Amino acid sequence: MFKRNIKSSLERALKRSPVTLLTGARQSGKTILTENIAQEKNYNFFSLDDIATYVTAKNDPTGFIRDLPKPVVIDEVQRVPELFLSIKRDVDKNRKSGNYLLTGSVNPLLVPKVADALTGRIETLSLFPLSQGEILGIKENFIDRVFSGKKPANPDNKVDLYKAILVGGYPVLQSLNEIDRKAWINEYIKNIVQKDAQDITKITEPKDLYSFIYSLAHRAAGLLNISDISRNLTLPQATLQRYSSLLEALYIIYFAYPWHMKSDKKFIKSKKSYLVDSGFLSNLLKINSKEMLKESNMVGNIVENFIVMELLKQLSWSETIAELYHFRTVSGVEVDIVLEDEYKNLVAIEVKNSATVYPDDFKNLSYFKELVGKKFVKGIVLYNGEQILPFGENLLAVPINSLWSV
Repeated sequence: MFKRNIKSSLERALKRSPVTLLTGARQSGKTILTENIAQEKNYNFFSLDDIATYVTAKNDPTGFIRDLPKPVVIDEVQRVPELFLSIKRDVDKNRKSGNYLLTGSVNPLLVPKVADALTGRIETLSLFPLSQGEILGIKENFIDRVFSGKKPANPDNKVDLYKAILVGGYPVLQSLNEIDRKAWINEYIKNIVQKDAQDITKITEPKDLYSFIYSLAHRAAGLLNISDISRNLTLPQATLQRYSSLLEALYIIYFAYPWHMKSDKKFIKSKKSYLVDSGFLSNLLKINSKEMLKESNMVGNIVENFIVMELLKQLSWSETIAELYHFRTVSGVEVDIVLEDEYKNLVAIEVKNSATVYPDDFKNLSYFKELVGKKFVKGIVLYNGEQILPFGENLLAVPINSLWSV
């Protein structure tokens, strides 16, 4: 069993909030993690994937919540959305920290009525598939180091980047061979389209949702252009916007919003889209070997997608509270990743799928540094080399392997 780096953050949330919600994709490890916490802290555990429990909760949500022994874990709570209002009423009568630990494979807080019901009563954490550090048994601290002004750690833990991308982060995939991984992912996609998506909204043409997922895969780490996809698939933009929100709620895709500031410069306001798991992405693109990945015209996008998700995983437990953005001007200046902490301090990151770095690779980072001034902490080019190299004040070339070295 893999040790999950978010566990200590989850335990702290239980000490201060009456309701803690752990969300994330199916098979990312939520049930195992919460079962472990339930055993350690004597929580009662109920799963709405259990038919009898589901029927009881669905038929009488108020009575179900009233009669539950507390503290309690309710697994897959999104299956009975009516429970949220019943939980609100119970919390209002007896506000006690740690009474409820909920898990959801759909983000119920994207549903307005659910979000309104638990405002001020709930703390939400996201569990992504395994990070490279979790696979290695390490709690990564790259984000905390760079925001504190420290140099990133030397790349002590060498990971085969292309292999890591192909395998992805779902725990079950770590021990499967290529054929079994492909079969598992194909079945996972089918379940998402035919079951999980249908649980949220009526999908009259599942094949259209399949097509949209494949289109997003071919545009991974690129600007989301719904009108372009609409033309290619001959589907209404309104339908694709609905599918987009649906896949975000199911933790299949992630959107990075544009970073911008008050300036006479003009910025691109479109968001970028990423697939939450690189193994999932590779399979959708029919890339099944390291050789195919190296030769793919998508390799740069796939590596960027992988890096973005590794950083998001670290953000879920880092002491630094920060958001991940991208940056692009109308004139074409682009920075792949912008991390902004709660004090508006900024770390800018470019991803370069190469073993060599040149001064010209820092051109956009230098532009961004001049633009933001004193709030600029560090500019980093992540590359496939082995040494941390300085390229000017607060500008560094950093090996990708430093992300999971401590």
